[in-house]
Amino acid sequence: MFLLGCALFNYPVLSIFSIDGLIFGIPILYCYTFFTWAVVIGLLAVILEQRK
Repeated sequence: MFLLGCALFNYPVLSIFSIDGLIFGIPILYCYTFFTWAVVIGLLAVILEQRK
């Protein structure tokens, strides 16, 4: 999960979403960052719940 998070928040991937445009009035880069952050946390929660 750490490596996945590092890969998703690394420069080359972030530069793909650093374009002009809005989604529901929010810049695309911010939408990508918060959506990816939520997905990583969700996946981490699923993995930790399976270990119990």
